[in-house]
Amino acid sequence: MKIYSIQTFSGRNIFSHKPVIKMVIDIGGLHDKPTNQLEDFNEKLLKYFPGLKKHYCSLGYEGGFVERLYEGTYLGHVIEHLALEMQNMLGYSVNYGKTRIISEPSLYYVIFQYFNEKSAVECGKAAVKIVSELACGNEPDIEKILLNLRQIAAQTDMGPSTKSIYDEAAKRGIPVIRYANDMIMQLGYGKYLKMVEASMTDTPSCVSVDMAGNKTLTKELLSWHDIPVPHGDVVYMEDAAVETAKEIGFPVVVKPCDGNQGKGVSLDIQNEEQVRMAFKEAVKFSKAVIVEKFVKGNDYRVLVVGGKVSAVAERKAPSVTGDGTHTIRELVEKENSNELRGDGHEKVLTKIKLDEIAKCVLAKKGMDENYIPAANEVVFLRENGNLSTGGTARECTSEIHPYNSFLAVKAAKIMGLDIAGIDITAVDISKPIGGENGAIIEVNAAPGLRMHLCPTEGRSINVASDILDMLFPEGSPSRIPIVSITGTNGKTTTTRLVKHVLSLDGKTVGMTSTSGIYIGNECILKGDNTGPTSAKIVLSNKNIDAAVLETARGGIVRKGLGYDTADVGVIVNISEDHLGLDSLNSIQDLAFVKSLVVEAVKPDGYAVLNADDEMTEYVRERVKCKVILFSRDRNNPLILGQLKLNEKAVYIKDDTIYVYDGVKAVPLIKLKDIPITMGGIADCNIENSLAAISALFALNVPFDVIKKGLKTFMPDVKSNPGRFNIFDMGDFKVMLDYGHNPAGYRAVIKFIQKINAKRLVGIIGMPGDRLQRSIEEVGRMCSKVFSKIFIKEDNELRSRKVGEVADILYNSVVSTGFEKKSVEIIYSELEALKKALVTAKPGDLIVMFYEEFEPALELIEKFRDELNKNSEQLSPQIEETAG
Repeated sequence: MKIYSIQTFSGRNIFSHKPVIKMVIDIGGLHDKPTNQLEDFNEKLLKYFPGLKKHYCSLGYEGGFVERLYEGTYLGHVIEHLALEMQNMLGYSVNYGKTRIISEPSLYYVIFQYFNEKSAVECGKAAVKIVSELACGNEPDIEKILLNLRQIAAQTDMGPSTKSIYDEAAKRGIPVIRYANDMIMQLGYGKYLKMVEASMTDTPSCVSVDMAGNKTLTKELLSWHDIPVPHGDVVYMEDAAVETAKEIGFPVVVKPCDGNQGKGVSLDIQNEEQVRMAFKEAVKFSKAVIVEKFVKGNDYRVLVVGGKVSAVAERKAPSVTGDGTHTIRELVEKENSNELRGDGHEKVLTKIKLDEIAKCVLAKKGMDENYIPAANEVVFLRENGNLSTGGTARECTSEIHPYNSFLAVKAAKIMGLDIAGIDITAVDISKPIGGENGAIIEVNAAPGLRMHLCPTEGRSINVASDILDMLFPEGSPSRIPIVSITGTNGKTTTTRLVKHVLSLDGKTVGMTSTSGIYIGNECILKGDNTGPTSAKIVLSNKNIDAAVLETARGGIVRKGLGYDTADVGVIVNISEDHLGLDSLNSIQDLAFVKSLVVEAVKPDGYAVLNADDEMTEYVRERVKCKVILFSRDRNNPLILGQLKLNEKAVYIKDDTIYVYDGVKAVPLIKLKDIPITMGGIADCNIENSLAAISALFALNVPFDVIKKGLKTFMPDVKSNPGRFNIFDMGDFKVMLDYGHNPAGYRAVIKFIQKINAKRLVGIIGMPGDRLQRSIEEVGRMCSKVFSKIFIKEDNELRSRKVGEVADILYNSVVSTGFEKKSVEIIYSELEALKKALVTAKPGDLIVMFYEEFEPALELIEKFRDELNKNSEQLSPQIEETAG
């Protein structure tokens, strides 16, 4: 078996509205071997993975997959289920999968749901390996494979703090984006978004976080505000540490100045020799070392969130309890076999480390790892209770004294932290600290939440809920309005028009389009940006109030959507384009793909659909939200049905656009008053205007703002570059448009036939990835309207040979009887345009269907400047002659 590709869909996609992995696999010579013909295959598979017995499969009940195994199913199907099962064994609840053949006899794609991307990819690879080995009669090393998968999961999975916030946000419907399998997450969109790293938000300044990391500075700041802290000093040399300890008086604590997780910390040091040992350990983690008075008492962590105490836990150092028989090493190994303990943060408790620090702690007590504790003798292996080194926690929020809560909150405010872990050492947390009853030891800017979420003793406290309450108080939004626009033709113009109107409504709009990504009026990234990555860039910008996203077929097919749900999904139209690509072979295939945009709309949002489009009824069946229909004809049957149901609609009657709100029809604007309709004759831009009005209506934009936007959105290079742009060259005109499929050409031709031009000149071309029949159709269309035709080719040939597209166009043009002397092939787009400009006649309209807009625009403007300059030079000569 061979894996050809592995593709990740992190958002909603054409396979599922859940994140999935797509693997393309060649089954090879096993393609004709169903599972019931492979000796011992089913038995071994179920022996190694008994959880497969619970899989439903397409039969819809538990055990359905096993039935399929014994009936005989293909190995791609087995890989799908095994990839899911291994993820479930790692603790991820995933169940969706699908397997289909791509081409006979052995090429398949396998789809399976995932939660942890890196872990899921490795599970997919492992599933292929295991199935291949078992099918060939070999014995794969299942234990080794599973051990490797567990290690990968532990290394790449979210920590408990991150996951608790992720889960709480998801539960509340707050959009969550996790960046690169890291602890950093984006919560919310646009101006409402918050960035969170583990338990640290983006609210505190870098200075505040750095101050909290500087233990000496923290103590100094707290002491200035009369908060009890242990007396101590910073040293850089071992001898200085000894002298400072003597000055303070034993017992003391020695710790790194900027350490974390208790690394390099030594407590209750009683003499000079222990100071020297402790200094050597601390200096491994920091050049500066703190020596301070040891405060006796229990170790408490107070979690402060948004100016309130959220939870309190008593932390206990890792320990083992003797039985009079086993050594300390054996007791540690026994405790680490506890199913509650794992590596790092993967489980409730972390495995205890019998490392050099633990051995030093034992040495201070006159013990080593081979010491056999008496029955019930408790031996501590650390001097601090950090869970990351194997400690345990007891929930004790109700025990904290109000004064201690006050001090903890005060300490967090002094340090400028919205979330802080305040470490308090006290004999009894229920009594005010100070004097003999303890002090605040440290302030942590990114406190671990595991001890509160999963304490060893006591109830779990959902501290993530408090964090989300702080970030998004009840009633406050986490989302901005999102409009997602797709279609075969017109989606760029519609997107720009919607953005223009929303801007007039006082919003800073983020927009993705074929011309770039825009934040307000600034283009932050040029080029075709209509995929999910572009959408994420916009939605992660804190400056925007709304997002308008042009969402193209290619991005949907290859990566899915870059957002979870939109407020409005628009399908301008669906016609033949890109067929033969990405397994899309019919217009219904295209409709299926584009339907994802309206499927991914909030239940109370709107799908905007074109009642004049033949695929709308198919699309509407997939919609789960409310619907607004638009049409160029009030008497369209779908519009009449919409009106009968008192549902919203936008339509044309007597050359006026009406908006029906479910009760009454309101005349909005006459077609001739919308500049991009060119006086009401550009049908495609009438359609685009209707789509944009419907989307804005769905967002409750005031009618007067919509009307103003329609009147001020021009068909020029400023408002709508590259779409129906007409340039007056004096004696003739030039039009640039991005027609790149039969429907696009048809729209332009329909428009220019209504223009009073003496001669129509076409500069035509087609992308190389279009079907030959589509290219031929364009050639035939152009032969019927243009008097002169220049055929050019795109720079990006898209798998075609040089001259191939041009030849197809040429042959289709002349096949209609078009005069050969009036058609000319010039491969370079700019050279073809230059030739057309130079040979233009008075009254000509030159129409170029461009590949690259800006070079063409630059050439036209330069040529026009030259014409104007020559005209100015001739004027004095003409006047002199006349005189």
